[in-house]
Amino acid sequence: MINKASRAEIRQKKHRRLRHHLHGTAATPRMAVFRSNKHMYVQIIDDTVGRTLVSASTLQKDVNADLTYTDNTEAAAKLGTVIAKKALEAGIDNVVFDRGGYIYHGKVKALADAAREAGLKF
Repeated sequence: MINKASRAEIRQKKHRRLRHHLHGTAATPRMAVFRSNKHMYVQIIDDTVGRTLVSASTLQKDVNADLTYTDNTEAAAKLGTVIAKKALEAGIDNVVFDRGGYIYHGKVKALADAAREAGLKF
């Protein structure tokens, strides 16, 4: 009998492997992305003290006020601009991008491109 790992288990394994190479500091915190079936969440984390500095998600009313769907690339792009604005207000302009084990394609790419256009450097 063949036991096939679920997609979530495979993603978590990729994320653990990726986290060996990524580490957020006070100068360049880590921007972590999480996708669910209906929403996206982004946090900017300082790993040296284990503290979340800035966060945003499509659940917030200021993000999803003018969106019809919260699970497409348009919503991801809006979330990227919101997190970039919040980060710049907090004095953060350089981050390390943690894609969370997801493929850099579609929603994750839209979020990253929008954050770059809004002023974050990574």
